[in-house]
Amino acid sequence: MDLKLYIRAQWDRIGAVVLVALGGLALLLGWIGVSGTPLPSEQIPYVVSGGLAGLALIGVGATLWLSADLRDEWRKLKHLEDAVREASEIHTAQLTAVTPPTNGSKPRRRPVKAASARMSDEIA
Repeated sequence: MDLKLYIRAQWDRIGAVVLVALGGLALLLGWIGVSGTPLPSEQIPYVVSGGLAGLALIGVGATLWLSADLRDEWRKLKHLEDAVREASEIHTAQLTAVTPPTNGSKPRRRPVKAASARMSDEIA
């Protein structure tokens, strides 16, 4: 598969992985900074910059990944909807098809209204 095409198709998942990796790196660097100094007043900047920024990046990355999964589910649902619509159109076309006469009389149409009324009564 072409790498450029793959990146265009999966940009949100790639972005999510990059953001989570950057968030993990920020947490690691913050932890290294905190562990290197004994004074709490010197540790606070590491906690704020490394810890909070790392958690925020991981949160945005996770949200982006979930968004990609939802997009896939909506695409699957759209395919199912199209298949049901196509099957419904075929079924409707079959119901309204002209039946050939068996006794030499005029062709007649099947009663579509009665069938649809019967279906709506069954649903209700």
